[in-house]
Amino acid sequence: MLYNTHSHFQDKTIKEAKALLDEFIPLGGYLINAIGYDYKSSKKAIEYANLFDGVFAVCGIQPEEIDSFDGDYNKFIELFNNPKCVAIGEIGLDYYYGKENRERQLIIFEEQLKIATKYKKPIMIHCRDAHEDLYNLLEKYYKQLDGIVLHCYTGSNEMAKRYLKLGAYISVSGIVTFKNAKTIKEVVANTPLDKLLIETDDPYLAPTPYRGTENHPSYVIKVAEEIANIKNMLVDEVINITCNNAKKVFHV
Repeated sequence: MLYNTHSHFQDKTIKEAKALLDEFIPLGGYLINAIGYDYKSSKKAIEYANLFDGVFAVCGIQPEEIDSFDGDYNKFIELFNNPKCVAIGEIGLDYYYGKENRERQLIIFEEQLKIATKYKKPIMIHCRDAHEDLYNLLEKYYKQLDGIVLHCYTGSNEMAKRYLKLGAYISVSGIVTFKNAKTIKEVVANTPLDKLLIETDDPYLAPTPYRGTENHPSYVIKVAEEIANIKNMLVDEVINITCNNAKKVFHV
């Protein structure tokens, strides 16, 4: 069974979302996480998780959205308490654009880490060009956290080894299928199978051969195929192992 651990399909209308799921399920897909990045998208993720079997929600504030965040964490409590909310995310740090709000990012990320420890939820991490700061905060809290998932991992192999020592899972997106994506291919080759997850991050980052088009939840099969190629395994083995890993970390 395919478990797509990171999708933004809930940004679509209900009709469009159902069409995407109808395309995904015949491939063996049944489990999928709808990922929030602010309050509105997190609330919609919960709504879709309640509407569709096999859909789960991840709720939180992404670093790119913190400038519009009003600081009210209390409105997320109802979302976190929903039984179909399986993680807090996507949260983290993003220095890609050289923003001047790094200090605020650090404050909000740490606050969400504290909330995750309180609600006993795993965390879904978004990180770009901020791995050292991210690692330092994770090292501070990892023993209190219920689980750590590094979504769409694009860091170095050495950094991945450090995260793995904290018990983190490495989630692999369609980037791994890109011909020039040597670093993530190396990470996959060196990451234990029981610490790998698969995702699409749709509608972004469509894998080869769909690169340059809108990504779909069903394209996660291409991620599994590339991991199988790198690991010299059967695709079905990768699908089953990554599904079981996801069920474990998300308590599904």
